[in-house]
Amino acid sequence: MPIEIETADAPTAEIEALLEELDAALSGPYEAEQQHALALEALFQPDIRFFVARVDGQAAGCGGLALRDGYAELKRMYVRDWARGRGVSDALLARIETTARAAGLPLLRLETGTYQAAAIRFYERAGFRRRAAFGPWGTLPPRAIEMSLFYEKAL
Repeated sequence: MPIEIETADAPTAEIEALLEELDAALSGPYEAEQQHALALEALFQPDIRFFVARVDGQAAGCGGLALRDGYAELKRMYVRDWARGRGVSDALLARIETTARAAGLPLLRLETGTYQAAAIRFYERAGFRRRAAFGPWGTLPPRAIEMSLFYEKAL
């Protein structure tokens, strides 16, 4: 089935449902101070691009891109269980990378949690390499990021 990636310009009930599923998956293993997800309204600011992936017209996943000074940061990437293994993550990441390149940013960075084994495998397979905390992550107390892993990929 073809995967369609669309730009979302405003929050919708569909996007809210995707993010609620993502938050539920992430809230279990991490303490409150170790949860760093952007709120729904923060994803629709001028420096953020947000995308929804569709399979057969149904929202299958989402992902955002924050445009930073000298790099882009992957935000809130998630694919629903029923859509995993169908190339949705690859399609979302390809769109995010294309958008970052078009903005003239040479690096794509991200933070993920140590318990996100599938995400870690995906990012490493996609060419991301571990790195130290970057940007605002480096200013957080060590306890807040002790369950975080940081990655970077040259674009």
